[in-house]
Amino acid sequence: MSVLPYRLGCPLWANKAWVGEFFTRKAKTGDFLRQYSSVFSTVEGNTTFYALPSKDTVLRWKENATEDFRFCFKFPKVISHQKKLVAAEDDTALFFRVLGVLEEKLGPFFLQLSPHFGPDAFPSLLRYLDALPKEFSYAVEVRHLAFFDRGEWEHRLNQELAARGIDRVLFDARGVHSAESADEAVVRAQTRKPRLPYREFVTAETPFVRYIAHPDMERNRNAWHRWAEVFATWIKEGKQPLMFMHTPNDFYAPGFAKVFHEILAEKLDLPVMPPWPSSTEPPEPEQMSLF
Repeated sequence: MSVLPYRLGCPLWANKAWVGEFFTRKAKTGDFLRQYSSVFSTVEGNTTFYALPSKDTVLRWKENATEDFRFCFKFPKVISHQKKLVAAEDDTALFFRVLGVLEEKLGPFFLQLSPHFGPDAFPSLLRYLDALPKEFSYAVEVRHLAFFDRGEWEHRLNQELAARGIDRVLFDARGVHSAESADEAVVRAQTRKPRLPYREFVTAETPFVRYIAHPDMERNRNAWHRWAEVFATWIKEGKQPLMFMHTPNDFYAPGFAKVFHEILAEKLDLPVMPPWPSSTEPPEPEQMSLF
């Protein structure tokens, strides 16, 4: 994607269901990142929450991603959920040792805390953040309701993140939670994605937004128009926000992201997104009939 004043991406790049839709018809796994990064400028690296890749794999990612692309990898769950940021120095060092080779293609590392990580663990969060390498940038997602109280704890969280130049992840799942559907993907998303209060404020210079969409694209338009207004304001202030577009099974994430860009482009006069790889190949030849 050409250099823009914001970054747009999906939760993943290696979705086999996109072959022939977003990716070209004959795209293989090794083609996915190159094709994805020709359109989008960032991605949530959620796979690192579960396991770290090999260094060879990371080096291939670095080679395959376009020059201006940025990876935003999630901290492993052993650090954030199992050890709760305590006595996790070795795991943290390994995390950065493996992914640090991406160098200039690294965006903010993404620390997602569990719903049980509340005010009693707040000192552990501050100690952990203060010990992180200064050469990288970070974003923190909290899920405990105390940090949404518009009172002491939310104020303290925002204040401490701002003092460290760390972005607070803005998680917006209103779309998916407003859906009334028995579809398995929707039900699973509603179960896994917390219903948290909606926030728009920022604590640093790279606002980090995760939008979990309603499966019906049209049901998201009002929210996208509001987010586009917020993004336009941030961009005019000199910030470079990130938008990560989720859908219940992520099949429609690229298309939904494209519509968000079109809405934002109307407010900032941005260029159109690059064509999808699938749109650049000739149509399939029709098979000759035997009759």
